[in-house]
Amino acid sequence: MFKKVIISLFLIAAFVGAYIAYDMYQQVYQPNVTLENSTDKYFYVSSDSQFDDIVHNLYEKGYIINRESFEFVAEKKAGFKNNIHPGRYLLEDGMSNNELVDLFRSGETVPVKVTFNNVRTKADLAGKLSRNLECDSLEVLDLINSPEFVAKYGFNQKTILTLFLPNTYQFNWATTAEEAIKRMATEYKTFWTAERKAKASKLNLSQSEVAILASIVQAEQTVHSDERPKVAGLYINRLRIGMALQSDPTLVYGLGDFTIRRVLNKHKEVDSPYNTYRHKGLPPGPINLPNIKSLDAVLNYESHKYLYMCAKEDFSGYHNFAKNYNQHLIYARKYQRELNKRKIYN
Repeated sequence: MFKKVIISLFLIAAFVGAYIAYDMYQQVYQPNVTLENSTDKYFYVSSDSQFDDIVHNLYEKGYIINRESFEFVAEKKAGFKNNIHPGRYLLEDGMSNNELVDLFRSGETVPVKVTFNNVRTKADLAGKLSRNLECDSLEVLDLINSPEFVAKYGFNQKTILTLFLPNTYQFNWATTAEEAIKRMATEYKTFWTAERKAKASKLNLSQSEVAILASIVQAEQTVHSDERPKVAGLYINRLRIGMALQSDPTLVYGLGDFTIRRVLNKHKEVDSPYNTYRHKGLPPGPINLPNIKSLDAVLNYESHKYLYMCAKEDFSGYHNFAKNYNQHLIYARKYQRELNKRKIYN
């Protein structure tokens, strides 16, 4: 009888042990991640997240089926609960708790792509940076509007936009505003090679001044980048003889009305440092973020004697160039007639 009791107890203990082992195996290795009810396969861990926040978000957003089992595994595996790596993580349907915890422990985040082009203002830039990053657009604006902060990079509040080169960049989603700007400073230094700096110096322009001129060139020629070196050569000719740049896009920028399609004489009266009809030389800052083609168009400008240009009346996007004002008037009248014909009055 005693033997039977011992054997029974042994069997019960074995069964219980096996059940516990099986239950622990299930908690650790059985699938617990589901993407069935989710529209996004990425899970975002913010820079201020605590362990409890991650668990809550995983469960509330339907990424994990069983909350308790995930917490159990996370508690048992060292290197995660008290060492959070913020960023964007790619989840796979059917992942086990073990795989999910290992993913978070590894800090293997998936970078996000940030593209900014067609940027005119600081608000535009801040919005495009923050759209795909954790940092808020106001945080970016506060930094690029801070005289003390921009001075650390050698800029002022007007020229700071020339630090940013339009392109597509990869960032950790949890990048802060300050980290994003620091990264742009690195890209800026990479772009401005010794060769490019030498060309800017030969033009007697600073790097920011090259970018300001490039922004005007880009605004004047938005369609055909192959014409930009020619446009750049025209403005360099004007700068060299002390002639006002008289660029219509700078007027539009000064007015802040980007719906204007036809610049009129009344627009030329705007009281703005960006009015290059009233003020000689370059405006105090760029009127957009010039891309690399535009920057290189200035650095590798076409040498010629043109001082005037006007959009071609065929609306091809190209320009008629002239060396004297009388010839320019002929081209200008042709273009104005076509504007009237198409009923473009403002």
